[in-house]
Amino acid sequence: MQQILIIGAGRSSVSLIKYLLKQASVYDWQITVADMDLKLATEKVNGDPRGAALSFDIKDETARRNLISKHDLIISMLPAFMHGDVATDCLELGKHMATASYVSQHMQSLHAEAQKKGLFFLNECGLDPGLDHASAMKILDHIKSKGGVVRSFKSYCGGLVAPESNNNPWGYKFSWNPRNVVLAGQGTAQYLNNGKLKFIPYNRLFEQTETIEVEGAGVFDAYANRDSISYRHIYNLTEVQTMIRGTLRQQGYCRAWNVFVKLGLTDDTSKIANADRLSYGELLSSFLPQGQGKLKERVAAFAGALWNAEVEEKFDYLEILTDKPIILKNGSPAEILQALLEEKWKLSETDKDMIVMQHLFEYEIPGEPITHTLKSSLVVTGADSRHTAMARTVGLPLAITVKNFLTGKISLSGVCIPVEKEIYSLLLSEIEQYGIKFIES
Repeated sequence: MQQILIIGAGRSSVSLIKYLLKQASVYDWQITVADMDLKLATEKVNGDPRGAALSFDIKDETARRNLISKHDLIISMLPAFMHGDVATDCLELGKHMATASYVSQHMQSLHAEAQKKGLFFLNECGLDPGLDHASAMKILDHIKSKGGVVRSFKSYCGGLVAPESNNNPWGYKFSWNPRNVVLAGQGTAQYLNNGKLKFIPYNRLFEQTETIEVEGAGVFDAYANRDSISYRHIYNLTEVQTMIRGTLRQQGYCRAWNVFVKLGLTDDTSKIANADRLSYGELLSSFLPQGQGKLKERVAAFAGALWNAEVEEKFDYLEILTDKPIILKNGSPAEILQALLEEKWKLSETDKDMIVMQHLFEYEIPGEPITHTLKSSLVVTGADSRHTAMARTVGLPLAITVKNFLTGKISLSGVCIPVEKEIYSLLLSEIEQYGIKFIES
């Protein structure tokens, strides 16, 4: 009997755990779900005889190593910065590992030894990264099989709220880690445009946006991700002239968010002590230059051309210009803003989220005078606030690929991501059964 350990039972783990428990009776597996919150882990196992739930502190090194040693494959659904210790333990103890997170420098440094030991360290196998890799590589490999040369590749993805649940002026509700949303884009974005290296510093990121239309979903703002350049190597696109990856938000979101950036409310480098003695209006005032007049007038003057009726409506909705008290005692401006947004952008029980992804390719075929274009789009809608599209598109790719490895359909070793045909062909074929299908045109 193969033993699978899932560490972390958060909101993205629902579909993963459900899928693996269903497969467990077919393949004689035992699934253990470990989380700091025993109640959360127990809810996810839901009484399944093939599952077990336990309370677990990832920081307890002895307990962590002991638990890992008893299992054959470890799935880490922890925050990305916590994967390192798990990976190191798996390598030393000879255990396979899987995550949906980006390959860190530490993870990559384990590749050679993991390969030598015949261990499968699967990474970047969720939504973005994950399905973006799989769906893009399927098309890229097909183009290359015809002798084609890709000149432009653009890829966009957004975790959004479904139109029927879009009832706030921001057009956004949290379906994944709120902290990542608040800190999104910090640093400098870099991409290729017509063969030229381009940079966008954080203070301009949300004003240098594109407009992207996805059939069946709508029209969106798109801002550049931090690093698009490295994907030339990952996708083997040595001759590409334009390469950009971006994040999607509802139209108007980026303009309003840019006001927060300009004010400094997304800063996470400093702490505000005794913040709970302030109102949000007082906090906002403290970030403004000296001036006279009502708070909204001063914010509008500071925001300048960014401020309009739609931005004002968004700020009014958050009550951030009022005497609404701050609950967080101590925190960075970003953490204080996050606490407010978690209240205002919460999915209600019956709310549905929506995943939108789109790839845009331009390529040439030797001997043909025209430039070919191809669009590949994915739209997935969740069932409710628990069974979200985000949970399905993050959890199912990971679960399906773990199953394919454990059943001998994947023979790769070392640190792997789903750009390998051995992974993506099986993944894309099966995941269509769950309503996750890319439409190409």
